[in-house]
Amino acid sequence: MSYRRPVPTIGDATTAAERAQAPDAWAMPDDLDALDRVVGARRDIRRYRPDPVPDDVLDAVLTAGHRGPSVGHSQPWRFIVVTEAATRDTAALMADRSRLRQAAGMAEESARGLLDLRLEGIREAPVGVVVACDRRTPAAGVLGRATFPDADLWSCAAAIENMWLTARAHGLGLGWVTLFEPAELKELLGLPDGVETLGWLCLGWPDERPPEPGLERAGWSRRLPLEQVVMRERWTERDAPTSHLRAPDQADVVGARDRSDDLLTVPGSLGVLDAVLDRVTALPAVDGPGTLVVAVADHAVTAYGVTAFDPSVTADVARATREGTSMGAVAATAAGLDVELVDAGIGCSRGDLVTTDALDEPTYAVLLGQGRERGRALAGRGPVALGEVGVGNTTVAAAVAAALLGLPADDVVGRGSSADAAMIERKRDVVGRALARVGAGAPADVRVDPHEAVRRLGGGELAVLTGVVLGVAEGGGVVVLDGLATSVCALAAVRAEPAVAAHLVAGQRSREKAHAAVLHELGLEPLLDLRIRAGEGVGAALATGLVKDALALRRGVARTTTV
Repeated sequence: MSYRRPVPTIGDATTAAERAQAPDAWAMPDDLDALDRVVGARRDIRRYRPDPVPDDVLDAVLTAGHRGPSVGHSQPWRFIVVTEAATRDTAALMADRSRLRQAAGMAEESARGLLDLRLEGIREAPVGVVVACDRRTPAAGVLGRATFPDADLWSCAAAIENMWLTARAHGLGLGWVTLFEPAELKELLGLPDGVETLGWLCLGWPDERPPEPGLERAGWSRRLPLEQVVMRERWTERDAPTSHLRAPDQADVVGARDRSDDLLTVPGSLGVLDAVLDRVTALPAVDGPGTLVVAVADHAVTAYGVTAFDPSVTADVARATREGTSMGAVAATAAGLDVELVDAGIGCSRGDLVTTDALDEPTYAVLLGQGRERGRALAGRGPVALGEVGVGNTTVAAAVAAALLGLPADDVVGRGSSADAAMIERKRDVVGRALARVGAGAPADVRVDPHEAVRRLGGGELAVLTGVVLGVAEGGGVVVLDGLATSVCALAAVRAEPAVAAHLVAGQRSREKAHAAVLHELGLEPLLDLRIRAGEGVGAALATGLVKDALALRRGVARTTTV
């Protein structure tokens, strides 16, 4: 007697005999070509259009991620969708800083290759998706993780691949950015303990259609032959894969530049300048002659013997600036810039930092507002270069830098102008005592309020310039920084308003010890590195002239046509 096999109404209805007779019956032959095209066409996209991603398409990408394979069916992934500009701006600043830190640890040629890569997708893409892994379930409680505790992270990576392929099939671009300090990104998104990020996914309509992987085109590395990565039965020692830290060949470097693809020149031919031009030409207020804003103030801290010059020099340089004969004013004129002098406290040195705050709250508010108003007015007249004059303000700027970066006095105090060893020791002592008074500096357990740092440890000119930076950014303009003092103003502004970072250009890196650290925190590469000692905006004026010349170069260079 024979019996019919019970066929389940749910689940797999096939029999072992059926599967043995046609082991390939589960295949989808009509879909193989399409799948192969999608897998082969997946790309790490770096340039995006601003057009929004429809909700249904975004849902399709997220659903694909949620259908990813997970060890023990744990589904550890969590998808944080980011569309707010403020969050994207902060994340972009974090990535810029991390990129510079990573480049600093490489050989020079490798570092140049990393810095040539375009990483603007965080700001450009309309949607950011951060994939987080919820690891709070003990590994022993998840099937498969007791032996491989990191299998939950692998599951999240597999979910990302699902999202990547689905995005590609819909015509979306996806870029995976991991140039973050994980703790910073975790804090930005408010992730609880036990939840880790796998980086930031940029998602949007691509403004590039690369025929092969971008890093391969850039000469960063090449795809290895399949036979070099496949072994049979056991490990077979082979030549090590090509290092991703290898410097690219100059002729192969292709920097994807948003508005310069049709220029009759090699992409990325202007190096750091190209990155700056791409950034500034994205802003609404760029054209115009531009202005050098020089803020001037006296400082009571000079009484502690921290400067080699008499405080009266501040007023002398201010007068020469008005007359157009100071170094800063002459440099500005040569660059075609107007010059504006702001008296932020000549002849009225206020708090000495060691025993009292540099400024009281009402005075700081007035000076900050004055600078902000002026910055907004100047934003539409071309680049705004910053300069400052104030005998003793390298000590002041070092104190503000230490407070904002959570560093000890030893790490921020430099020589200033003409200081000897004894004077440097006095500067360290003054900065250390000032930091102790306000409860700032190392260790950086609590982030200092940026406005309080400038108010209590800065001075009149720093308050004005912080306002100028904020105002120019509000007006959609470009700010070109000079030395340490102007850069700490920019850092305070960015801490207060992260979107300001997109409006900044590092004109130069000065000799001051803390300046490089501040620029790294801002994620900026300096255009000039001439060990300039002068303040007054000399470096900023020279760099602004360079930027203006480069903008003119882009406008005048012949353009190619698409055939």
